[in-house]
Amino acid sequence: MSVSNLRPAYKRVLLKISGESFCREGESGISMAELSSVAEQIRDVVKGGVQLAIVCGGGNILRGKQFADISQQIVPSTAHYMGMLATVINGLALQDALESVGVATRLQSAIRMEGVAEPFIRRRCLRHLEKGRVVILAAGTGSPFVTTDTAAALRAREIDADVVLKGTKVDGVYSEDPMKNPHAIRYSDISFREVLEQNLQVMDAQAMHHCMEHKIDIIVFNYKKVGNIARAVSGERIGTRVSTEGRAS
Repeated sequence: MSVSNLRPAYKRVLLKISGESFCREGESGISMAELSSVAEQIRDVVKGGVQLAIVCGGGNILRGKQFADISQQIVPSTAHYMGMLATVINGLALQDALESVGVATRLQSAIRMEGVAEPFIRRRCLRHLEKGRVVILAAGTGSPFVTTDTAAALRAREIDADVVLKGTKVDGVYSEDPMKNPHAIRYSDISFREVLEQNLQVMDAQAMHHCMEHKIDIIVFNYKKVGNIARAVSGERIGTRVSTEGRAS
C-alpha cells in the first residue's frame, strides 16, 4: 500500500513487535536487513499521518523469564532487569534504522539512562506523538515480572491509543498452533473473553485484561508481509481482531 493511498482508520496507534523482528528466522542478535524492512513499513505509516508509539521485546538478545528459569546463579528479578535492558538495545537499533529512512524518533526508557534515552514521561511522549515523531518505549514498565505485552497494554492506556497492533510471524489467532496442526482454525474476529477462556496465546492475561477494561482492540497480524502494518492501520481486515464484541453473529 502506497503512502498516497493510506487512509488511516486510527489516529494514534501502539505497535507491539517482538524481539524476533530484529533477527532472521531461527537466529538471535540483530539483523539490520530485517530491521530495515520493518523501518520502511513504519515510515510509510507515519507519512500517512498516524501517531505511532512502539514497544519492542528483547527475546532476540535475552528473555528475562526464561533466563531466570534456567540459571541458578542469577535471581529472577535480576534476570528480568537484564531482559528490560535488552529492549533498550533493540530500541536504539530501531531508532537508528528509522532515522536512516527519514523518520523522526524519540527513545524513552522506563529505567532512567539519560545518556541514551529520555525517561518515559507521559506528557512528553504525547507531545512527541503530536509533533509526528515515532516514540519507541523501552525497558517495559521499569519493574520486574511484567511482560512487554503488559507494558504495551499499559502504555496504550496511558497515551490513549486507539488500537494495539501486535505484529507476529503468523497471520492471526488460531484455535491451535498452526505449525503443529494444519487444520487449526484462524479467527478473523474473537472476543477478549474467548481468548482468555480458551487460553489462546495472543498476549498474556494481564495485557488482555487491560485492553478489555479500556476497550482497546488488539489486531494480531503478520508483520513480515510488506505493507501489512499500513493495511492494519487503514482498517483493512487482515489478521485477527480481538475486541469486546468478538465474532459477528
